[in-house]
Amino acid sequence: MRNIETHTTKTGPDDAGLSLLFTETRLDERKNCAISVSVRMEALAMHITQNDMTGAEAAELLRREADRYEAESRGDWH
Repeated sequence: MRNIETHTTKTGPDDAGLSLLFTETRLDERKNCAISVSVRMEALAMHITQNDMTGAEAAELLRREADRYEAESRGDWH
């Protein structure tokens, strides 16, 4: 059996601005991540085209890229 500790935080009218700030910050972070992924995908597409990669080679490149993103999500990107 696991011990799970829960905390309840009471919020009031004074916390609305802080909550909005956190929400805006999260949205900005998501937008920045989306732009980064878009730029990276475009670079990969150019690399595939410029090097006349086969479908299998392009798929392998995408697999390696997926591994890179997975490692980054775990904090292993060093």
